[in-house]
Amino acid sequence: GDLDYEVLRDIRNRTIRAVCGQRAMPHSVWELPAGQRRTVLRHLLVSDKYRFLYCYVPKVACSNWKRILKVLDGALESVDVKLKMDHKSDLVFLGDMKPDEISYRLKNYYKFIFVRNPVERLLSAYRNKFGEIKEYQQKYGVEIVRRYRKNGGNSAGDDVTFSEFLRYLLDEEAERMNEHWMPIYNLCQPCAVRYDFIGSYERLNADANYVLERVQSPSFIRFPERQSWYKPVTAETLHYYLCNTQRRLIKELLTKYILDFSLFAYPLPNITSEFCRQ
Repeated sequence: GDLDYEVLRDIRNRTIRAVCGQRAMPHSVWELPAGQRRTVLRHLLVSDKYRFLYCYVPKVACSNWKRILKVLDGALESVDVKLKMDHKSDLVFLGDMKPDEISYRLKNYYKFIFVRNPVERLLSAYRNKFGEIKEYQQKYGVEIVRRYRKNGGNSAGDDVTFSEFLRYLLDEEAERMNEHWMPIYNLCQPCAVRYDFIGSYERLNADANYVLERVQSPSFIRFPERQSWYKPVTAETLHYYLCNTQRRLIKELLTKYILDFSLFAYPLPNITSEFCRQ
């Protein structure tokens, strides 16, 4: 319950302080290489009216947060308006501002981020992008199959296996990945940006309502319910995919996402034979 969550939050805060306190780690966005700085500033959304910055992470309820930002800014009437989310219009990105404006907001605004179990987030991205979205099947799927499957040249990109997807991730540089599977660390740089609050997907409504209260948003604004079409990643689904994937692939992948596991206090997935036999 709440006590467990307090302990988890304390672990997260201590781990971030310990890791980010090391001399080699960046201590501000201006210490980041240009490409990394561009990525994080492009993912920090600004509300000047309510003085907060939100680092959006794809596959961690970011569409609903963007919807809330649009309502707070008056661009959208209600969080329940049934519209396809436009991820660019009517949103203010920190990266579009001048250096002194960026520094002021980083120093003075309330900053928050929402995180999710890294393996769950990857599985959610895989099922959504390669199972449902033609643009991703054509842009990434065709190339993945061609690269990792014998005689895969005829694929339309809609039959990428989870193992092929993981092999693709292993060969990609984290900083050049698509945002839907880029590690959260690289997207939001929690050492260079000192977040005031780290919410989690596992406690989405409670944490979101805490943030809304903290930034003093109008009382009629609440975090939207999940869309009816949304297919959550269940424990059974995760078990199925992990246990039907080569253990070596998963172990290698964990090192690529290790900062997401350690900084945000997520346990490494159980892929023992005993667990998979259940």
